[in-house]
Amino acid sequence: MAKDKINTEENFFQRLISMFLGNSDPEAEKKRLLKATAKELSHSKYKFYKYSSDEALPQLAKFFYDIYKIIAPAQAMIQGIQNPNAIKNAVINHALTENQHELASKLTEESILEQAKTVPINQLSEQIKTNLSTFITDFDTEKIQQIDKLYSKIAAFKEFCSFDYFFLLKKFDSGLKERDFNYIPKFDTIRAEYISDDLIDFTEVAWALPFTEDWTPVMQLFKSLKGVEPVQAVAWNKLMIRLRNLRDSKVFEMIIKLITKNPVYKQSININQEQIFEPYLEKIRNQTTQTLKKIEQAKTNSKVEEILKNLFGSTNVTRLKNYNENANTVYAKKNITGYLHYQPMNYMKAFLIDFFKKDIREYTDLVLVRGKWVSSALSNQLSDTYHAILTVSDQISDFDNSLSDDTELGIKLKNLLIRCDRDKDSARYIRTQLGDINDKALSILTMGSQQLVTFARELKNLIEDTEKSKPQLLINWKELEHYSEKPIKEMGVNIYKMIYNFVTLMQLFLKK
Repeated sequence: MAKDKINTEENFFQRLISMFLGNSDPEAEKKRLLKATAKELSHSKYKFYKYSSDEALPQLAKFFYDIYKIIAPAQAMIQGIQNPNAIKNAVINHALTENQHELASKLTEESILEQAKTVPINQLSEQIKTNLSTFITDFDTEKIQQIDKLYSKIAAFKEFCSFDYFFLLKKFDSGLKERDFNYIPKFDTIRAEYISDDLIDFTEVAWALPFTEDWTPVMQLFKSLKGVEPVQAVAWNKLMIRLRNLRDSKVFEMIIKLITKNPVYKQSININQEQIFEPYLEKIRNQTTQTLKKIEQAKTNSKVEEILKNLFGSTNVTRLKNYNENANTVYAKKNITGYLHYQPMNYMKAFLIDFFKKDIREYTDLVLVRGKWVSSALSNQLSDTYHAILTVSDQISDFDNSLSDDTELGIKLKNLLIRCDRDKDSARYIRTQLGDINDKALSILTMGSQQLVTFARELKNLIEDTEKSKPQLLINWKELEHYSEKPIKEMGVNIYKMIYNFVTLMQLFLKK
């Protein structure tokens, strides 16, 4: 006792002298600190390392082997979970109430698609919003934190069990076989430098474990996934106590300092606090939104095809030479959004060529040229609208022709495409040009649709006028019948239906 007191006093005075005089030799200070660490380690009950020979002892291997035997089933279980999101989903499902499980099943893509077969899209959309809101309501802040905390604990467990114990133990016994616990290992003393990295990696995952918390939910969750618990509860709880004591003793940190000859080494511990509920919820929101959009788009496409067949007898309708789908393939290769409105623009051109300049022109010429109007003012609206629509047809042709390869705009677009890969300014400029082109296309389509609606309104008035005993627009309906191959009212009704169908088609595109 007296001797220890004398040594303590000597160390105190040595430190005091060093403090006042300073130590100009860093290497000497390093050795002093390492020697102090070795002395502190020698007082520990853990005999894992021999400082004088810088060797890792068989007792250290035995320590890791005991852990290996406990977590080996968990290692195999974790390796068998192929889907990286399986555990996240299991954690959340574990927290759901029976009602939430039922609601979650109604929010899957398969369920929404099935519901869409019998429920109108607008009604279905409201149902989905209601179900999603009800599903979220039960998740208060405390419950969300519990979910995230449980997953963080499982992530730490997974990292700890996934440490390569076998690789480490093979350094002590080359005859060791993976997960063969019938084999009796013969661990040798080895150079400590061989395992310095292993010790650092082990402490990073081991010290991140929440030793004092209840691990029952973790074991239950794995059992729900695989049918059995990953480790024996009693053995795991004892291991947690052992690891906690080892961490608090800082034995591994001291061993690492001595092996690496780094007396100021500090252990790095990264505790995983991943939040999984919000991403899960966002995924459900996105999934429901995208599924509803998919359903709506499918119904829109079906309606478009139906109208095209009614109007043109086919869904393959091509009239434009330049503002078309083929041109978009060139832009797509450059990751550039090309012509946005080529479909409705193409259909409007086809409608104006196939119907407006034929059937509709025939009817309009008949009522405007041979018709005796009560007043010229009444005929002017129909005449003006008719000619405005003809102007739209010419505008579409001019617009399409302006994009030809031999025009000023076409040449500019072509040159910009060639340079855009290596020139950011060219890429930006071509996007601006395409934006202007698409805006012009939309303007023409909007104007054309509005004029057709106005024409249809005037046409409806004329159809109703044919049924009146005293017409208020034209006074010679019976006379006009002699100049028409079909009943004039039937002509008007058929044209009105065609325009109605076509305007409906335009609305399907322009509402986007």
